[in-house]
Amino acid sequence: MKDYDIIVIGGGAAGMFAALQGGYAGARVLLLEPNERLGKKLYITGKGRCNLTNNCPWQEVLKQVPRNPRFLYSALSGFTPADTVTFFESHGCETKTERGNRVFPVSDQSASVIDALKTALSYAGAELRRARALEILTGPRGVRGVRTDRGVFEAPAVILATGGCSYPATGSTGEGYRMAKALGHSIVPPVGSLVPMVERGDYCARMQGLALKNIRLRLYEAGKDPGSAEGEGAAAPPGKPVYEEFGELLFTHFGLSGPVALSASAHMEQGKSYRVSIDLKPALEEAVLDARILRDFAEAKNRSFENALSGLYPRTMIPIMVERSGIPADAKVNSVTREQRRRLLELTKQFSLEISGLRPVEEAIVTAGGVSTREIDPKTMESRLVRGLYFAGEVIDVDAYTGGFNLQIAWSTAYAAANAAAKAVADVADYVGSEP
Repeated sequence: MKDYDIIVIGGGAAGMFAALQGGYAGARVLLLEPNERLGKKLYITGKGRCNLTNNCPWQEVLKQVPRNPRFLYSALSGFTPADTVTFFESHGCETKTERGNRVFPVSDQSASVIDALKTALSYAGAELRRARALEILTGPRGVRGVRTDRGVFEAPAVILATGGCSYPATGSTGEGYRMAKALGHSIVPPVGSLVPMVERGDYCARMQGLALKNIRLRLYEAGKDPGSAEGEGAAAPPGKPVYEEFGELLFTHFGLSGPVALSASAHMEQGKSYRVSIDLKPALEEAVLDARILRDFAEAKNRSFENALSGLYPRTMIPIMVERSGIPADAKVNSVTREQRRRLLELTKQFSLEISGLRPVEEAIVTAGGVSTREIDPKTMESRLVRGLYFAGEVIDVDAYTGGFNLQIAWSTAYAAANAAAKAVADVADYVGSEP
């Protein structure tokens, strides 16, 4: 008799969910996690609030997946965002829906999500071992166990849920890629997907800490000379944007972060330079914005240009807007010409920044790349190469934009893998038991 029916490697979101679902399906489950506590990365998700899913139809989640969305069709339809909310509500974690249909625990604490998972693990009877998986053991019939730094544990099914290689301090060190590759799986080179952008310049650094809401960001691939300052002020970047989104943005000491910048980063390729164009007033058409500027100027006609902008822009942004508009800071507002006002309007609608690249993959919220989806059965998450080997979560080459979609992928793939593994083990047991 095997020690366990299923061994789950990795105690993050996908690993915990796979372990508890396997237990609920009647399997004897062992969860391996070397960290001193489970869900270490979940604690910092959503700035500590944990955006656990998105309150939308499962089909909408597919639209938020830039790579390999069709692979997730079965998993997402089998365990939907509504199912996620029901699960956490029924395990003591009340939820709420905020802007963009983002779902958070009512407590605004990621600990509530982790506590619900721990409660479910206890109910499911899953066993936890503080051990580091070193190798997945196989035999003629497929998986037969896992060798760890604490010894060998046997099982006919293993679910690999080790995450990617972002935030390595939380345990996502890329070990899952190594173990999968050792068994013949192809690994799509991991890169940061939701990762902050690095500016080619210092405008962002000078506005460090400034958060903007309700802006529209457009991402363009830069031309042959992305470092050129020509047209830096108000000229619109040429061509169709690679990506655009409405939402929140954060200026940092190195560049851009915040939801819209992170989602845009999923469309950036290594080795290329990009330009971002920010519409600071997307709700206002140009004619309406021009009338607004004229009204503000009329109310401050005897003040300097710089001092007349407080109603239009945040305080830390005003010096940048003055500099890039080319209008003298001390010029009287009533002396600003129509042409100068036009430049200010264009700058407001098309505030551009040169982007040289992305922060390191270790700083990414999500890793793009991983075990090739071509080598995984999309209905069961079982390896097409090794019988009894299953995958769940970020270790697979799928990723999504911000908004709770990546955690939904973790829950859905873990659910599919755990139930398929439990069924496969039970079917084998029934077959063996029925032999004369």
